Amino acid sequence: MRIFLAGASGVIGRPLVRDLVAAGHTVAGTTRQPANADALRALGAEPVVVDVYDRDRLATVLRAARPDAVIHQLTDLRQMDLAATACVRLDGTRNLVDAARAAGVRRIVTQSIAFVYVPGARLATEDEPLYVDAPAPWDGSARSTAGMEQMVAELPESVILRYGLLYGPGTVFAPDGATARQVRRAEQPANDNVTSFLHVDDAADTARLALDWLPGIYNIVDDEPAAATTWLPLYAAALGAPPPATVAGRDPLMSRGASNAKARQVCHWTPRYPTWRDSLLGVREHAVGTR
Repeated sequence: MRIFLAGASGVIGRPLVRDLVAAGHTVAGTTRQPANADALRALGAEPVVVDVYDRDRLATVLRAARPDAVIHQLTDLRQMDLAATACVRLDGTRNLVDAARAAGVRRIVTQSIAFVYVPGARLATEDEPLYVDAPAPWDGSARSTAGMEQMVAELPESVILRYGLLYGPGTVFAPDGATARQVRRAEQPANDNVTSFLHVDDAADTARLALDWLPGIYNIVDDEPAAATTWLPLYAAALGAPPPATVAGRDPLMSRGASNAKARQVCHWTPRYPTWRDSLLGVREHAVGTR
């Protein structure tokens, strides 16, 4: 297939380019930064330098790529800027969907998130609503996610992948990542929030597989949701960091975990990393000198 990958230079985009090319697909991969073009070309993609907010140019380059499908991996989390990511989800997605429709594209695979469901005691399933009425500061993430999903669903063959909390190279959990730094400074307490994790390589691999999936929404998370009181002390120990303080209670969002039963049953999906225990906790050997 000819694939137009929006967000090809991101944490998921780079391994996804590698996977798509290895599977025989032709990839046009976007980046905002001209400096990323050579790296994308080295991975086997045709780099396309475009800002998703440049509506006219985005439509032009997408039409020129003549894709069979679009993969949407756009975020703006380099500085953990949630407002910027909300803007990409709304304005950027609007431009991308309109450009895809104008080019006659029917299929789009989209990165979403599995931790903005309404509060609940059990693992969230895809038929439950997103928490669009969440209080600040979580409201922007939930509303922008819901808005993004509504827009991509305008295309007749939309596959929405609600990813768990990403870990692995280039993420906040990497030894030099934002969460790792917070944990080393003992700034993140362990509460009762339940997290469903996802390795970044599973996120990339699933986006490739989803090119052949039935349209719909799927939670893409590992098999072992865990409370912060379980995983955070282990992660801190793996980093050589102080044990985190323990506090009671849950936050409105990112607190209940999600079920991957639909992806497993409908799409026969199996995560390459079924639990966070090995890879998330295997950071000690890479953390020397980073404390």
